[in-house]
Amino acid sequence: MSRPLRFIPAGGALVEVTCRTIHSRFLLRPGELINEIIVGVLGRAQRMYPTRVCGYVFVSNHLHLILDVADAHQLACFMRYVNSNLARKVGRLVGWRDKIWSRRYQAIVISSEPAAQIERLRYCLAHGVKEGLVEKVEQWPGVHCAKSLLTGEPAVGYWFDQTQEYTARRRGEKFELRRYASREVLVLSPLPCWKHLSDAVRRQLVVEMIADIEAEAALHRRNSGSQVLGAAAVRGQHPFDRPARPKRSPAPLFHAFSKRVRLELWVAYAWFVACFRHASAKLRNGDRTAPFPAGSFPPALPFVPG
Repeated sequence: MSRPLRFIPAGGALVEVTCRTIHSRFLLRPGELINEIIVGVLGRAQRMYPTRVCGYVFVSNHLHLILDVADAHQLACFMRYVNSNLARKVGRLVGWRDKIWSRRYQAIVISSEPAAQIERLRYCLAHGVKEGLVEKVEQWPGVHCAKSLLTGEPAVGYWFDQTQEYTARRRGEKFELRRYASREVLVLSPLPCWKHLSDAVRRQLVVEMIADIEAEAALHRRNSGSQVLGAAAVRGQHPFDRPARPKRSPAPLFHAFSKRVRLELWVAYAWFVACFRHASAKLRNGDRTAPFPAGSFPPALPFVPG
């Protein structure tokens, strides 16, 4: 089955990016060093390809990012850098020699409706708690945006320069872990629907959201009689292990709150696809001047800017 065309509405949009590890293995299992690597790669990507990051969470076998992007090209550059560097660094750290990601990242456009944007942030914040891994959001041992949202402080990680490390080893040099590492900062931006609010109001909204998530999870545990796995057990999982029954569910093309807005996004996407296919047919017939729609990636041709 072919992938959907990469589509960002004109003027930019908020998108939720998801990417799963191969076979759903726990290759992203939380730990102090891998957390520093993940934040370092994200911070460096943000610095090189200025992108507004509004939320993020990394669990053992997949990631979620909420990004505010100008177009599909900015998103592609940012995610190419993140996924390629994480694949190399994580694979080296855990000793995995195959590919890390099961497939290309999936970017789902989130509508401009406040309810839709808040719901996706809540979904991000709930990771770790909703699966019954920890009781409270703050107990998740992996990379999570909750701390930065509550404190207003950016996350700090490290970029480990493998080229310099390799050269040093060739020289026979023994060096400390961070000898050739540089500090990187990952800055969070507010959701577009929260830009007009003060920092204090945004923090209070996040506090209430987290309290609701934890109360809902606690009620579910009481009704089902289940217990949380615990942060220590999460850290103790082997990176090559995988869940017995990985969650598999079809992802929507858009996240929208109302049927009307969802239909508008579908109509815009349908028009985009029709224009792309029409131009592709002309290109296959030898017309290299075929007009592709703005924001698209023509086959073997440069990105078409807006």
